[in-house]
Amino acid sequence: MQPKILLINPPIYDFSAYDFWLKPYGLLQVAGLLRSFANLSLFDYLDRLHPAFAPSGRIKTDTYGQGPYPQQQIPKPDVLKDIPRYYRRFGIDRTVFQKFLSEQGPFDAALIQTMMTYWYPGAKEVIEDVRCICPDAKIVLGGFYATACPEHARTLDPDAVVVGSDLTPLWQVLRERPTLGWQPPAWDLYPLLRTAAIKLTTGCPFKCSYCFVPQSGQTFGVRPMGECIEEIKHLVRLGVENIAFYDDALLYQPQQAIFPFLRHVIESGIRVNFHTPNALHARFLTAETAELMVRSGFKTFYLGYESSAEAFHKAAGTLKVVSDDLERAVRYLHNAGVNPNAICAYEILGHPRTDIQQLNDSMKFAHTLGIRVMLSDFSPIPGTPDGELCRAYTDLDEPLNHNKTAFPVRFLGKEKINCYKQLCRNLNNLPAKYS
Repeated sequence: MQPKILLINPPIYDFSAYDFWLKPYGLLQVAGLLRSFANLSLFDYLDRLHPAFAPSGRIKTDTYGQGPYPQQQIPKPDVLKDIPRYYRRFGIDRTVFQKFLSEQGPFDAALIQTMMTYWYPGAKEVIEDVRCICPDAKIVLGGFYATACPEHARTLDPDAVVVGSDLTPLWQVLRERPTLGWQPPAWDLYPLLRTAAIKLTTGCPFKCSYCFVPQSGQTFGVRPMGECIEEIKHLVRLGVENIAFYDDALLYQPQQAIFPFLRHVIESGIRVNFHTPNALHARFLTAETAELMVRSGFKTFYLGYESSAEAFHKAAGTLKVVSDDLERAVRYLHNAGVNPNAICAYEILGHPRTDIQQLNDSMKFAHTLGIRVMLSDFSPIPGTPDGELCRAYTDLDEPLNHNKTAFPVRFLGKEKINCYKQLCRNLNNLPAKYS
């Protein structure tokens, strides 16, 4: 008899959260491997198309499938008491999951993925409910939290913790490993699916000092193109309309990765909307790339532009994207027919090297290109060079202190943060100047 395995994407505990094409891609990849010997179920607290998400049937969704999560204000944890923001729980109500466990259980195993390190209270809640209602189920915890903070993850009392892509602890718990080769992520576990994610590559060739990937030991690689093509075919069959690329370096080695993929999409007549929430490296965006992206269905373009200051990029470990790179990328996109409102420059807010970042000037420069500016709040990750700089301001051994709202406020103060955000709003509300 096949084991019953439940996959769970937990609720979010945070000051803010929004569905920015957020899906548990790694968890679904693992589920694809388990098809050969397990009976699988999925409970995604953040599934905005779940019947319990909006019982009235009305959910706020924009043109490309994004929207808010249901939320409830809850008491702030003691370590975040100093942050002048409301703390909330985002996602489907806890009682819905408890009823699901009672009616669909018992399960032999529960696999939980948690993305941000400071979202671990959601995993803690899920583990408590599984232990109470399905006490015999083996619990395996994975995802970025488990990878970046494995010792802390073990304090939540799972039966196993998966660090990175090494699934050995999972196979040890299940006492079986898949005999089949690669399988597409188990997107079909969603009863209704309109947004999804995909990756053409693994790892990242760059060594940005604020990023965990260089510390993980994972090298850059291009996935077999046949697998990538099978994934998008699978998503199209399921009725997906919007697909976000989760790659860290989507435009790197384009002849091996993005070019053949996009050419297949164009030649096959696939009609979906593509998005780039993980940010594109503007330096690698050529005229040919821009044309292929537009022809294949890209609708939103997020460009990494942490600062206009060369000193900041050198301190961050790599001269990544300077003003000339950004201007050239925007020009290529504009020439390819992209509406400037669909182009956005990410800029880091609350970085420990803010003194050399020239954030005001950087935002103003991006605005002169006629594109939108988005402030990306800095989250200190232990083990990274920039994260370690933050130990002077906060206790990084407590993952709640990695919170992207908390650290910028502690480092710069509420008033300065509000000034930066107001400038960002003002610039985005002004008419575009690019021509």
